[in-house]
Amino acid sequence: MADIDNKDQAELDMADMEDVEEVEDEEAGEDVNSKARQLTAQMMQNPQILAALQERLDGLVGSPSGYMESLPKVVKRRVNALKNLQVKCAQIEAKFYEEVHELERKYAALYQPLFDKRSDIVKAAYEPTDEECEWKADEEEELTVSTQEEMKEKAKVEEEKKDEEKEDPKGIPEFWLTVFKNVDLLSDMLQEHDEPILKHLQDIKVKFSDPGQPMSFTLEFFSSPTTSSQTTC
Repeated sequence: MADIDNKDQAELDMADMEDVEEVEDEEAGEDVNSKARQLTAQMMQNPQILAALQERLDGLVGSPSGYMESLPKVVKRRVNALKNLQVKCAQIEAKFYEEVHELERKYAALYQPLFDKRSDIVKAAYEPTDEECEWKADEEEELTVSTQEEMKEKAKVEEEKKDEEKEDPKGIPEFWLTVFKNVDLLSDMLQEHDEPILKHLQDIKVKFSDPGQPMSFTLEFFSSPTTSSQTTC
């Protein structure tokens, strides 16, 4: 009976030792993982290591994967057919962009008189008539504004008119700066040091390339009657 008890006790002691070893292994594993993470973080902060990784990744771009070589001949034949279809799709897409460019040129000419008048108003070369200044709000806009809010707005407009009469501003000051700040795509690119320049911006014009020339457009920035800058894309 004593031998059986001793045997059981020995088995329990062995089990306890195994549990302790498992805990130690887990703790050691956590220490290794923690050190590995620290080492990885340090490596990612090393510009030389990052440059080497980028160079390695660049070398992999366009390298053969061996997939095509592993395909049966009959499947390769079908893949070649797909490649030919893709070439035809690319040709159609090129034609699509050519026609889009022509449409842009066509409608740019229709927009231009309106843009010219906008520019004249902004830089005070033209004073719009009362009829041109009358803004008819949509029915939805009228429904969303209460009578009390309308009265407050009218009072505010009257005060602004009085201030304008005193200051006598020319055109629409800082028009393009306001545009850049309120268009999401442009506001993301706008930097603080750009604002003093954009305050003096009077107009932006787009010129598309002529037929037969490579598809492109030129942006012209006008900040005064004597200075301008161009950016071709």
